[in-house]
Amino acid sequence: MPARYEHLGIYSDWVGACPGPKARSGGLSAADARTLVDELVVQPGRLLGPQLEDEGPADVRLERSFETDGLVGEELSYSVGYGPRARAWLLKPEGAGRPLPGVLALHSHDGFKYLGKEKIADGPQGAPGSAAELRSTQYSGRPFANDLARAGFVVLVPDVFSWGSRRFPLEEMPDRIRRLADLEAGPPQPDRDPEIYEAVRYNAAAWHHEHLVEKYCSLLGTTLAAVVAHEDRIALRYLLNRADTTEAAGCIGLSGGGCRSVLLRAASDEVRAAVVVGMMGTYDSLLDHNVVSHTWMLAPARLPANADWPHVAACRAPAPLLVQYNRHDPLFPLEGCAAAHDRIAGHYAAAGAVSAYRGDFYDGPHKFDRAMQQEAFTWLTDRLR
Repeated sequence: MPARYEHLGIYSDWVGACPGPKARSGGLSAADARTLVDELVVQPGRLLGPQLEDEGPADVRLERSFETDGLVGEELSYSVGYGPRARAWLLKPEGAGRPLPGVLALHSHDGFKYLGKEKIADGPQGAPGSAAELRSTQYSGRPFANDLARAGFVVLVPDVFSWGSRRFPLEEMPDRIRRLADLEAGPPQPDRDPEIYEAVRYNAAAWHHEHLVEKYCSLLGTTLAAVVAHEDRIALRYLLNRADTTEAAGCIGLSGGGCRSVLLRAASDEVRAAVVVGMMGTYDSLLDHNVVSHTWMLAPARLPANADWPHVAACRAPAPLLVQYNRHDPLFPLEGCAAAHDRIAGHYAAAGAVSAYRGDFYDGPHKFDRAMQQEAFTWLTDRLR
């Protein structure tokens, strides 16, 4: 381990004194990893909504139907048992005459909580202006969920806890957080798009607010990771119960969406195939300067003391898994990506299913560009159809 960590400074020797890195240096079986996931992610999630015994949504409403560029869509809303109603878009090819495999397209974190599904999908009103820059830098300017539906899937794109329709209202956040957001966003300007300004202001507040949310999670006996995984399992249950989907279901996401993909796949044996993009590395590789960049979803309480992130990703081996790594990703150092790849491959070899795992490395920064999207869509088609 390095003698000095950038963001620990004079406390760099603290790393060697703590149990987490020591525990992660050993092996962990897939069965033991599943037990940890069940204890630390699945069970705390189930306690959230006892009235939703089958982990399906309550009071599902079709808000409207729409058509967009060869697709038919539904705007849905439903209750997960607490907080505001979740909104989701369902997209499928126009004229599909038979049930198709379902895929959950999981929006990313991005430090951008003002929107959820709109970051990766076009609904009845197209893309908000505030999503344009993010799509351009991370998704080749594409709403990848729509392209995935055109590839022959029923795609559900739900908002999740604290994003989009499920976000905490800014006016209900503590005064200190709102003041910090105002300082970071600056004053409104006549030539500044009001929607973009509100997104910037909200996202600045949400960066600070996530720490408060995790404190509440601790007091309430859960974690942000468990809450998000619980709500994603609710969405999965809805998707699988539709008459226009087959029993083969997958999930896909970049960054925070990749984190959700790992958690959902680890917490559910109903995910037939999972794609994780730009969200894989070892915990130890993040210690130097990357902790500040990451969400609490990546480090649910007690998990890093007993397991590494690749253990969680591989715990359902031999179920098919595709991980896409970016060699120049500032959020995940390449050496940590390589170590994670080797560890996941080892789990699949131990399960006698070497070919069920694929790890692809791409040049470039944190992204899910057109080439990566096409490879992922083809891989999902081969596994789900």
